[in-house]
Amino acid sequence: MANITKKVSWSSRADESGAPGEATPLLNGSEQPPLSRQDPLRGRPKEIPHNEKLLSLKFESLDYDNIENQLFLEEERRMSYMGFRCLEISRWVVCGLIGFLTGLIACFIDIAVEELAGIKYQVVKKNIENFTEAGGLSISLILWAVLNAAIVMVGSIIVAFFEPIAAGSGIPQIKCYLNGIKIPRVVRLKTLVVKVCGVICSVVGGLAVGKEGPMIHSGAVVAAGVSQGRSTSLKRDFKIFEYFRRDTEKRDFVSAGAAAGVSAAFGAPVGGVLFSLEEGASFWNQMLTWRIFFASMISTFTLNFFLSIYNNNPGDLSNPGLINFGRFETDSVAYNLYEIPLFIAMGALGGLLGALFNVLNYWLTIFRIRYVHRPCLQVMEAMLVAAVTAAVSFTMIYFSSDCQPLGPDHTEEYPLQLFCADGEYNAMATAFFNTPERSVRSLFHNQPGTYNPLTLGLFTLTYFFLACWTYGLAVSAGVFIPSLLIGAAWGRLIGILLASITASGSVWAVPGKYALIGAAAQLGGIVRMTLSLTVIMVEATGNVTYGLPIMLVLMTAKIVGDYFVEGLYDIHIKLQSVPFLHWDAPATSHWLTAREVMSSPVTCLNRIEKVGTIVDVLSNTSTNHNGFPVVVEVTASDEPPKLCGLILRSQLIVLLKHKVFVELARTRLTTRKLQLKDFRDAYPRFPPIQSIHVSQDERECMMDLTEFMNATPYTVPQETSLPRVFKLFRALGLRHLVVVNDSNGVVGLVTRKDLARYHLGKHGLEELQLAQT
Repeated sequence: MANITKKVSWSSRADESGAPGEATPLLNGSEQPPLSRQDPLRGRPKEIPHNEKLLSLKFESLDYDNIENQLFLEEERRMSYMGFRCLEISRWVVCGLIGFLTGLIACFIDIAVEELAGIKYQVVKKNIENFTEAGGLSISLILWAVLNAAIVMVGSIIVAFFEPIAAGSGIPQIKCYLNGIKIPRVVRLKTLVVKVCGVICSVVGGLAVGKEGPMIHSGAVVAAGVSQGRSTSLKRDFKIFEYFRRDTEKRDFVSAGAAAGVSAAFGAPVGGVLFSLEEGASFWNQMLTWRIFFASMISTFTLNFFLSIYNNNPGDLSNPGLINFGRFETDSVAYNLYEIPLFIAMGALGGLLGALFNVLNYWLTIFRIRYVHRPCLQVMEAMLVAAVTAAVSFTMIYFSSDCQPLGPDHTEEYPLQLFCADGEYNAMATAFFNTPERSVRSLFHNQPGTYNPLTLGLFTLTYFFLACWTYGLAVSAGVFIPSLLIGAAWGRLIGILLASITASGSVWAVPGKYALIGAAAQLGGIVRMTLSLTVIMVEATGNVTYGLPIMLVLMTAKIVGDYFVEGLYDIHIKLQSVPFLHWDAPATSHWLTAREVMSSPVTCLNRIEKVGTIVDVLSNTSTNHNGFPVVVEVTASDEPPKLCGLILRSQLIVLLKHKVFVELARTRLTTRKLQLKDFRDAYPRFPPIQSIHVSQDERECMMDLTEFMNATPYTVPQETSLPRVFKLFRALGLRHLVVVNDSNGVVGLVTRKDLARYHLGKHGLEELQLAQT
């Protein structure tokens, strides 16, 4: 993994193209030099390098901590009790809107996939039936492969060429965003459009993917857009919700959007709230929980309502989310005490298979980063996978002699007869010749004896590798449904084998029950979610009886899987070298103190600073700092300057843009005072420093930062231990933490990258090497 010079990145296409002027602009607009990426796990260096270029420089933090400057405090003091009540009401309104729009998007995706997949399968089915009698089935295979490749090509082109961040499920990116990392372009309108169209294409194109993961990303984008009351992409400002134009509020709404996405995908509002809590939000309070639950409920309700109209029974709200596992009736799902060890063993097997899946996908992703980094190559790979998926499916169906009678109450949508007798259908075809959601449902609910063990074994094997190859392509796609499908197949296989081994087995070993447990084990082994996944599975099956077995299975799968390798999302976050902060500092890091961790020396600004100095500091591309301690000037001595506040790059840029200089303020008596609104209007895309013109005369002016700086930044003494610094930083969602000496002099600054570079490896505490991408 060393020296990966080309890197498929979450930030922009420019990293691969290498064309001048296309490199990722940093916050101050400077271009990034194309540097190679070192192996992040190359052991500990002899000393801790105090360097800004740690992990990856292109990821900035979000300001979850409010900037409490004089402007902010004045605005808060001016606001009446009614003002605060109105704000609270508008937060509920925004959450309702988020739920409604997310439900609509889910509904659109569902209907589009159903209709288009229906057309595709009807065409291929007719073709296969014609050629089965006449001979020449190879024509059908070519038709199927070409249809798949063409549809996937459309989905892949829009992702690879227009918005690379929309690739994959989007869950790792949203996880990072909620952790407090500013992933470029992740919550843009363009990303949403590409995501929705891309996921429709990839599911209709027959890839081994699901449409559930992308729903979570879509919900997050909707939330980020709605809560700002404007669209920067469309250059439209609706002049509403202006108070929410800051990272603190936006991040809370994004966690509501992610929850609404889960809830629309699985029909699991409580699961959505728990997903946001477990996977995402760094900061949590009771009112937030309630609002997020409201958004999730509205989202499920909206989806049900519109799907009921589509299914011609308006008002029937019993349809759960996009993936409907169907109801498990209580008599068919009873389980005994002696089955619990079997379930736990299945959980362990799910953990092992999940770890294998993740390891294979890890190496495949590294291969892609090295060799498949051009958009055209990514599109070709996606088309290849689509064609191979069709060919493998066709071959499995062609050589399968597993014929089942087509009963009067058959649930098959597209039964293929192929070489079976009249009145029978090919059972392998139901697994492959269907959207993955339908296949999962048939594995859960078809009568015992519907599937031949050999069919299930072959299906599990082929689909496992197809799903592994597919995840990480340049298409919008989720990994939830393929994982459930693989698990349901081997779970059902175990159920059938148990029934055949024991005499009374056919009574208690209901294959559908084991299919459900297998599905939970496989999904838990791949993504390693525990709490939220238990609730999602219980809500999606509509039966609480299975709460205990599913919980045991997911815990076992997580413990076994974690022994070998991390979860799939964590692996992908690591491969992007994102400075992700976990819940706690590494266990053995007490011997490190703030002095060893911090970045120093720090670029400080005086309380009344010369404009030229500020412009030069902001234009300096070698440092590219985003936060500057403001200090009181000290007379010539060796003492570090005394801290009196902290100011951000984005604030300084707004001040320069509005020319808030001391001299001008004296000459223009009528001049309007800068207000918080001016900062909110510039958020979130602050102009780069290069776009702000400062004349030579203006460079000599002075700028008073007293009013705009945060006069009470968080500080720690230099002897504070790393876990304590970490806890403060993580719990408060900070971006900068100033390290001071005994006399309140600034000695260093702790940022996210300083903390994220320590992690617990196989040989104790390890430090990540530099990754200057």
